[in-house]
Amino acid sequence: MYLQKINLKNKYALVTGAGKGLGKACSIALAEAGATVIALSRTPSDLDKLEKQIKKIKGKVIKVPCDVMDYEDLKKKIDKIKIIDVLVNNAGLALGRDSFEVADIDDWDTMINTNVKGLLYVSKAVMPLMIANKKGHIINIGSTAAKDMYQFGNVYCGTKAAVDAISHTMRIDLLPHQIKVTAIHPGAAETEFSLVRFKGDENKAKQTYNGFKALSAKDVADTVYYCGTLPEHVCINDLVIT
Repeated sequence: MYLQKINLKNKYALVTGAGKGLGKACSIALAEAGATVIALSRTPSDLDKLEKQIKKIKGKVIKVPCDVMDYEDLKKKIDKIKIIDVLVNNAGLALGRDSFEVADIDDWDTMINTNVKGLLYVSKAVMPLMIANKKGHIINIGSTAAKDMYQFGNVYCGTKAAVDAISHTMRIDLLPHQIKVTAIHPGAAETEFSLVRFKGDENKAKQTYNGFKALSAKDVADTVYYCGTLPEHVCINDLVIT
């Protein structure tokens, strides 16, 4: 007998980094399932494109142009929404793939700020709404880089290991409020990720996926949908996808 899935109609799902890649795919999957998607991105033009796609499938979307690093603006905009049932902390990136001693310190700062502090800021802004509602689900998008470190991954691997640890402790702290926390760790997924990492170098980006079949953004989005629609007493704590 299959688990009874939660119906996402009348539910509100906030997705960060919603304009591209995994965030875009997650937004569309949740909209298809009936949720009102609160799409957060710092690029308004990406949100406009996403809105058109979601409207084509007769889905509902609320656009929130915002940088996850601007906590005051973030909190102000999230407080206006009043209810969030599901949070998908997806915003994140890798920059550069260099040996530790020659890596760019600005790249390190950007990865730490976005991947770690951004996740913390968004979660902190959303938690009061979930606590007031006495339920909610936070889904943090990590990476296999949190589990298996690799050469030249240094600080990126470190930020994703931080997401792994934060997810674990967040789950413990929020359990009394009946808030579930899931960490999903995808392996290589063929999105804009590598193009961003190599700063627009298309050849280097394509070489990342040579010799194997990478995950697609939809593969990860389908997993987010599955985890996000399980019964309230069922929580996938930690999930690695390759």
